[in-house]
Amino acid sequence: MAAEGRRDGSKGIPEIQISACKPYEMGFTIGIHFEAMIRSRVACDPYLSSSLQPFASTKLGRDLVHLLSKTNSERYPEYWDELRGLADGSGVPFLSIILMNFRKEISPFLPDVRVSNIVGAPDQCSDILICSDELAVMAHNEDGDASLRNHVYIVNATLENGVSFFAYTCAGELPSCCFGFNSNGVAFTLDSVPPAPEEVVPGGIGRNFVSRDLLESSDIHDALRRVQIENLSAGHNYNIMDVNSRKMFTTETASRGRASVREINRDAFYHANMYQHLSAVKQVGCQPSILHCRISKRNSLLEIVHQSSVCRQKRVAELPMNTLQEVLTILADDSNQDFPVYMQGPQLHTLCTAIFDMNEKSLTILTGKPSSMSVLRRVLMTTWTAKEE
Repeated sequence: MAAEGRRDGSKGIPEIQISACKPYEMGFTIGIHFEAMIRSRVACDPYLSSSLQPFASTKLGRDLVHLLSKTNSERYPEYWDELRGLADGSGVPFLSIILMNFRKEISPFLPDVRVSNIVGAPDQCSDILICSDELAVMAHNEDGDASLRNHVYIVNATLENGVSFFAYTCAGELPSCCFGFNSNGVAFTLDSVPPAPEEVVPGGIGRNFVSRDLLESSDIHDALRRVQIENLSAGHNYNIMDVNSRKMFTTETASRGRASVREINRDAFYHANMYQHLSAVKQVGCQPSILHCRISKRNSLLEIVHQSSVCRQKRVAELPMNTLQEVLTILADDSNQDFPVYMQGPQLHTLCTAIFDMNEKSLTILTGKPSSMSVLRRVLMTTWTAKEE
């Protein structure tokens, strides 16, 4: 096993490069290397300390965590070993690590509905997808809670099976609940799509485990298979591209084996944080004070829609999305002060913007707005490994 830490300049993203290691060893190495960052995140995560940890000390909480642990460790034993290694390497209690990784699967079952909705809030994100001969990009705003600022890193790993991956990762979590790509040319970004509590199945497969599995996809078809799982606890939105086949899809999933797959073409598609093409899924927003109800023209069901997503969708529909510059301008839009596309606090922040370019076979990670944007990292997506340009 080999491991190397690096940082690209004073504004770069901390990164670790790991090769030829077993799952536990990989997690342990990441844990040691980012011990201070992982410990810091655990200490300052308001949801972990105020809601998840107290709930986990109750009988209901212990039973739910046990069921989630059993289901996910049995289906993904290698990734479970990664988490154990991460906890041991960082010195953080294993319970805290698994609570952070099961945040979305636990929050609907918290006894205080108001708190459970807030716990679902930290990740939002926006995506613009276009796949034409002239422009083929997945452009993604990674939005997160203020506690995630300075608590992210990049895992650049080569596994024993020969697959390499590059994953933007939240400290203490599996790679990656954000975005990444692998040496088979498969790349993805993720958007939260919070379902109503009654849509969540207790003790099902967790979304962090699904996205970790996605990093080992062999091609676009394998990737779509890996995200469409019968016993999901809750749902998610997966935007996936394959640079080798020049295919791009957006997939919405939900519990009980429900999924909807839409192929992306030259017509630009914007995705925020609500289901758009998977029908008959009740949704919930993050904070009751900013919710409104409407009858969906799509499926005639009463849905509770997160107003931030509604406002972002409306704003994006007003703007052109024909060039990369126009795409970047949209992702930097803050004209709606209450519900902007580009988030600047106090709770939610756009941590970075990621551009997967199919024509260039590259990933560029940016920070700031177009007028003052700087490149944090740029890598080429090759057939064999994630190499720097």
